Amino acid sequence: MPKSYSADLRKRVIEVVASGTSRHEAAELFGIAVSTAVKWWQHWRETGSTAPKPRGGSTSRLEEHTTLILGLVKEQPDSTFKELLAALRKRRIRSSRSALWRFFERHDITFKKKPACRRTATGRRGSGTPALDPRARLA
Repeated sequence: MPKSYSADLRKRVIEVVASGTSRHEAAELFGIAVSTAVKWWQHWRETGSTAPKPRGGSTSRLEEHTTLILGLVKEQPDSTFKELLAALRKRRIRSSRSALWRFFERHDITFKKKPACRRTATGRRGSGTPALDPRARLA
């Protein structure tokens, strides 16, 4: 997505239009699209601000319940996603597994399992050890 125009350019365009120049002429003078000059002028008339409108996507509904969700995780750190979703639904907070997953990603919380105890070398069958098969005949 392209960057917003500078605040200085916005201010100069609005000042020129406010002094009586048409928006079409101002757009041509500053090398911007006519629609851009029109939108900046409308925004300035409505708000009195030359600042660009906020950009970005939506925010998750789960962010409203951050303290609750993080509290649930702190109380039971070994909970599964299914259990956490059930706890949220119990409190009438609607969500999905993927939304909860993205919530935890945004808050840098991981649920990686700790590696199981590694087997010792004596517990493994080596190349010289015969296989113990209960079906094998005893000779």
